[in-house]
Amino acid sequence: MLETALKGSSRYWGWLVVLLGVIGVGAGMYLVQWNQGLTITGLSRDVSWGFYIAQFTYMVGVAAAAVMLVLPYYFHHYKAFKNMIILAEFQAIAAVTVCLGFIVVDLGQPQRLMNVLLHPTPNSILFWDMVVLNGYLFLNLVIGWVTLQSERKHVHPPKWVKPLVYTSIVWAVSIHTVTAFLYQGLPGRHYWLTAILAARFLSSAFCSGPAILLLVALLLEKLTDFRAGEEAKRSMAKIITYAMCVNVFFFLLEVFTGFYSNIPGHEHTIKFLFGFEHGNYVAVCMWIAAVLAIGSLALLIPPAWRDNAKVLPVALIALVVATWIDKGLGLLIGGFTPTPFETVTEYAPTVPELLISLAVYGTGALVLTILYKVALTVKKEVS
Repeated sequence: MLETALKGSSRYWGWLVVLLGVIGVGAGMYLVQWNQGLTITGLSRDVSWGFYIAQFTYMVGVAAAAVMLVLPYYFHHYKAFKNMIILAEFQAIAAVTVCLGFIVVDLGQPQRLMNVLLHPTPNSILFWDMVVLNGYLFLNLVIGWVTLQSERKHVHPPKWVKPLVYTSIVWAVSIHTVTAFLYQGLPGRHYWLTAILAARFLSSAFCSGPAILLLVALLLEKLTDFRAGEEAKRSMAKIITYAMCVNVFFFLLEVFTGFYSNIPGHEHTIKFLFGFEHGNYVAVCMWIAAVLAIGSLALLIPPAWRDNAKVLPVALIALVVATWIDKGLGLLIGGFTPTPFETVTEYAPTVPELLISLAVYGTGALVLTILYKVALTVKKEVS
């Protein structure tokens, strides 16, 4: 079926050229990093994880979000998601590709990846993160490709696919849970040292991932013959709304714990993130995220606004930006600042970091574009 990706309009090929250009610029900067090391980034002794790991964390959630469509479609036979399910599985593939890309660029030397296989350490959370990420990538590749191929041939998928689907549902939860364990297992970082962190990760994933998917589906409806279905869009909007409510509630629990308990490790981090103790660009971003999060809920909770075709995209964009700032910026910087020595070490991503990150995102967008081109072509053939 990959041959269908070799045919397309000038707009399709133009988009691929743009993505390849972005990847090329970032790849050139990555060669500079490979030669000079991570000194070209904003990382330091006190801040050993930066923009790369923050984006990895966010995109793991985007990958895990496919379960929010897979579960009702396969467990409860909710056929309204029929046209969306393949998009969700292919989004998971692209998202995991981005995750692996950010891990590679953060390591500095890509050959270090082989150390995980050559010298396995089952007592390490990093080892299990490698297992669940690659396992989830494999599951979605097999399930998505075989299901689409069966649809093209007008036959039912093989019976062995369904056990893989059920496994992928559990696996989707595991990839973000294990990612959360990477953070909450570090006793010197109080902002991460909370039992609710994994739940926060999942609630954030289950609202931001479907929001991105729905936004892409709405865009595809504008640009192609693809139709998600009104019922599917309304149901996804409801799922996103409930998950975002839980996500905001969990964050407020952290605020309550920090300020009511007067535990310095929790309290000082939240004060730093919102600029009460140390003015910084992160505080501005976090206040923007807070406003956007509340604004998105104000637009999503009333059914009349949520079902409005013009209001829904605005609410979804606000939600995605809010969750990205919270998880793709504030979570990591808040964990490292203040330091265990109650000092403040400033961190901001450098231009090389941003360009390399754009290349990684561009690679994911390229994978997603090709997979969606294949899926939409097959859908059009069988309709």
